[in-house]
Amino acid sequence: MNSTVMFVLAVLLPPLAVYLTSGPGNRFWLNLVLTMLGFVPGVLHALYTVITSRQV
Repeated sequence: MNSTVMFVLAVLLPPLAVYLTSGPGNRFWLNLVLTMLGFVPGVLHALYTVITSRQV
């Protein structure tokens, strides 16, 4: 997917961005929990996941 779209999704819908980036694994579930505990930690984790997956 386009990098710009992934960054926008990471800010607006963090679990969806992580799911599309890394699939339904541990990163997705961690992001879902972080987003439910507080929106900002979920966004930060999603941005980290999107950025690190683009470097592969």
